[in-house]
This record gives sequence, C-alpha cells and structure tokens, in this order.
Amino acid sequence: MNPFYNALGNQMPGNMQGVLQRFQQFRQSFTGDPRAQIQQMLNSGRITQAQYNQATQLAKQLQSMLR
Repeated sequence: MNPFYNALGNQMPGNMQGVLQRFQQFRQSFTGDPRAQIQQMLNSGRITQAQYNQATQLAKQLQSMLR
C-alpha cells in the first residue's frame, strides 16, 4: 500500500484537521528525495503514470486550499 495513505491511517479526507496532523507526522518522518522516490516508483511499476497524475492533481488542489 501507499506510504502516504498508510500515514493518514487509511482514511479518506473527511476530518481535515486529523488528515493534516497525520500528514505533518508523515512529513517529519520522511527521509530521502521525494522526486527520486516517485521516479523510482514509476520506473518499477509500483505506481502508474495515471496514479502519478491523479496524485499530482490532488496535491495541487490541497496546496491551493492551504495557502
């Protein structure tokens, strides 16, 4: 399963404060270069280009909400 999804407690974002708190915990424990890890996941087939595109869109939406 996806480490980000696991870090969120396998929940869909209904309780935004809880999601943000878990994201902060995930972010603090994350090590390495995120771009390199994503590229490795794409290269190995762990995620598809469509999944990557969907996650990128979600990240952009979240980013605009948090500004």
